[in-house]
Amino acid sequence: MEPHPADKKLFENLSGVGKAIGVLTSGGDAQGMNAAVRAVVRMGIYVEAKVYFVYEGYQGMVDGGDNIVEVSWESVSSILQVGGTVIGSARCKAFRTREGRLQAAYNLVKRGITNLCVIGGDGSLTGANLFREEWSGLLEELAEGGKIDEEAVKKYAYLNIVGMVGSIDNDFCGTDMTIGTDSALHRIIEVVDAIMTTAQSHQRTFVLEVMGRHCGYLALVSALACGADWVFIPEYPPEEGWEDKMCFKLSENRARKKRLNIIIVAEGAIDSHNKAITSEQVKDLVVRRLGFDTRVTILGHVQRGGTPSAFDRILASRMGVEAVLALLEATPDTPACVVSLSGNQAVRLPLMECVQMTQEVQKAMDEARFKEAVQLRGRSFENNLKTYKLLSHRKQAAELPKSNFNVAVLNVGAPAAGMNAAVRSAVRVGITEGHKMFAINDGFEGFAKGQIKTISWGDVGGWTGQGGSILGTKRTLPAKYLEKIADQMRTYNINALMVIGGFEAYLGLLELSAAREKYDEFCVPMVMVPATVSNNVPGSDFSIGADTALNTITDTCDRIKQSASGTKRRVFIIETMGGYCGYLANMGGLAAGADAAYIFEEKFDIRELQANVEHLTEKMKTSIQRGLVLRNENCNENYTTDFIYQLYSEEGKGVFDCRKNVLGHMQQGGAPSPFDRNFGTKISAKAIQWISKKLVETYRKGKVFANTDDTVCLLGMRRRNLVFQPVAELKGETDFVHRIAKEQWWLKLRPLMKILAKYKTSYDVSDSGQLEHVAMHRPKEAETGAI
Repeated sequence: MEPHPADKKLFENLSGVGKAIGVLTSGGDAQGMNAAVRAVVRMGIYVEAKVYFVYEGYQGMVDGGDNIVEVSWESVSSILQVGGTVIGSARCKAFRTREGRLQAAYNLVKRGITNLCVIGGDGSLTGANLFREEWSGLLEELAEGGKIDEEAVKKYAYLNIVGMVGSIDNDFCGTDMTIGTDSALHRIIEVVDAIMTTAQSHQRTFVLEVMGRHCGYLALVSALACGADWVFIPEYPPEEGWEDKMCFKLSENRARKKRLNIIIVAEGAIDSHNKAITSEQVKDLVVRRLGFDTRVTILGHVQRGGTPSAFDRILASRMGVEAVLALLEATPDTPACVVSLSGNQAVRLPLMECVQMTQEVQKAMDEARFKEAVQLRGRSFENNLKTYKLLSHRKQAAELPKSNFNVAVLNVGAPAAGMNAAVRSAVRVGITEGHKMFAINDGFEGFAKGQIKTISWGDVGGWTGQGGSILGTKRTLPAKYLEKIADQMRTYNINALMVIGGFEAYLGLLELSAAREKYDEFCVPMVMVPATVSNNVPGSDFSIGADTALNTITDTCDRIKQSASGTKRRVFIIETMGGYCGYLANMGGLAAGADAAYIFEEKFDIRELQANVEHLTEKMKTSIQRGLVLRNENCNENYTTDFIYQLYSEEGKGVFDCRKNVLGHMQQGGAPSPFDRNFGTKISAKAIQWISKKLVETYRKGKVFANTDDTVCLLGMRRRNLVFQPVAELKGETDFVHRIAKEQWWLKLRPLMKILAKYKTSYDVSDSGQLEHVAMHRPKEAETGAI
């Protein structure tokens, strides 16, 4: 954590000296825009550029005056956790005219601003691009009118534009997640979870209308996350005769003792003739045909409101820093670009290519080319739709293939939110593939004791929103029960194993794989899906449960920071979980705006602790009079939370006082976040499909025999892809003593947190996004990290 001189080599020639950056938010607001504004301002100041707020979007740019203001580091303090946009956004008719743009150009040139960072939707970004193309012409016109001199025309000859997409609809092609989408999903899921309890009490049907005039992403993903009975989206209209099918499905679910039905309608939903389908129509249909007690809930602007999720804060912070780098690197020849996320990778894409592709989707829908519209939305959207269809439509027994294979699912390790969504998905996909599915209670221990039962489609209904582990989970490893587990596998004739869990699950698979020499019963395909709040499993960038834990930490930090607003000059020391893995402390620090985060992976000594105290002492002299320090539970055996608390208390005497907080098991509880529900659902479905493929490949002479390394795999998210990796190959990447991977991707984001907390540090730009093209944007087998 020691603040040392900025290593300019890593920035190469990326000095912002003499440059001025204007930042504006335009179009509809979205949660997380403030995090992006904060990152742009602080990164801009860090590279010694001047940064200006443009208030009220393009309207402020046209009006000038007090709407364009130079800002300081403190200007963006305390906005990270605020929804909406603090610099305002307004629709602007004037900017659509050349006169308006001429006035805007004059207002920018007057302040020397030739770099614009625009946070908005495709309309705002298209406007920015037009402005850029006209720039030199506008300057010449201003010079002819005597408003600026020839010197200014030369000096400010070209305008650089970088866009970030802030839109809750996630309707922009080329980016997996737009800023605000994850937070909007949080709002929708909170409402659905609340509605489910009341619907269950009265045996009601609820029709929920969510935003998305031209894009069904919110409707589709929330349907996937809550296990809705039916969903209407503009890209995939229902087939002719959908009314009969839907009513049959609803009445069938009721007959199976399901006490509620949820139908989700995107506000732009249409039928195959491009005629609107409204929530009222759907309600009237259900009442008329089935006589069910039906209610409509329109979520409206609730979805835009509230505090941004941890995911949106981190996404916006990463993109804001990337945007400043892109502006500093821009030349007159580089096209206006959008900084975006593909999987877990920051990328830059030509702005107009993305806009054109986004418009193509609308055109395809208008012309009823719906299959194409789904493909144009990108691989993530396609996958969501495929998974939803797979899990929501139960086939009749006669329609199912018969594979004659038995597949068992178990949870291992500590509970993680999203495990139940993963089990539900595994069970339903397994049944669809024709397997007989078994559920094992209480991990390997329960396996040895024979706590095994068949599990049906209906048994896992309503599981997606449940936290913890319904099957029960234990940390016990299989080594001491090998004999008994082999007996149970023989008794139940189990042909494949799916393990959902953390580091213990990984160790368990290594032990079962090693025992293959002795026991033929373990010569079956085995796959593991990572689920742990610590996110410490090698072979995967993310694990189920980590996002929920991160949101818990972020929410708690927000509340703790707020508690200090009355009592000035206070520093909080907060201990997070994670074992030796600093993921939660580091990412929690980035999402909550911490001043420091102590982690095991980055060694620190007393000099660094001292430097942090001094840093906070300096901070207390400004208008920001509070501090937040996160500490991973095992970051150092001697510098404990108590030690750091006492050190800060002693050294900060007379300047600030200290409080400490150990977050503990609240990080493992709670309802799973939308990300964890969908990540669990999609990754599990893929794991079961892999099992089906391996079962066919290894079936010889009436039995399954799989003894090669590639039949014991971990399915993990790596940068942009979901990859099956043999656990034997992952051994070399693992630090078994500390139960972490030897290399962890998120350590690259560490300097980001330090820069945003005003430390001088070296920031490696080698991994920053290079300009790509939208067409090549998705690798053939790409599976996205977006939900």
